[in-house]
Amino acid sequence: MLNSVDRLFAAVLLLSAPFLGATAAQADLRLCNMTTSRVGVAIGYRMKEAWRSEGWWNVKPNGCETLVNGNLSSRYYYIYAQDYDRGGEWSGTSVLCTQDRQFTIDGVEDCLARGFDRMKFFEVDTGEQKNWTVQLTDPSKSVPK
Repeated sequence: MLNSVDRLFAAVLLLSAPFLGATAAQADLRLCNMTTSRVGVAIGYRMKEAWRSEGWWNVKPNGCETLVNGNLSSRYYYIYAQDYDRGGEWSGTSVLCTQDRQFTIDGVEDCLARGFDRMKFFEVDTGEQKNWTVQLTDPSKSVPK
């Protein structure tokens, strides 16, 4: 099994939504699961003065889900994903609060003291685009250049 850093670099492909045929009227942050496994996804982002984390989206193999509807208000978003079928995760270095069941959590401080788990999310730089798509791929598939 790949560790989270190896899996992240081998398996995350970030694409701007226009490359996927989105029209100008569509403005969202989407995640597409291009793996053969079911994937659970959580997201984190900054809202005015506070951080918020939300989850879980269950994304089918070769399926997509909208994580943020409408124009993106932040340049940076943070994602954590776990492979339900084969194990492993897509993670990074940014710690946010999560829990096992569906959640919306405000704040990133004292996760454990507040009864939450701590997960390490990877950063997505949207380049201030109004829409963006993140693709998770199997580590065995090469990333196109």
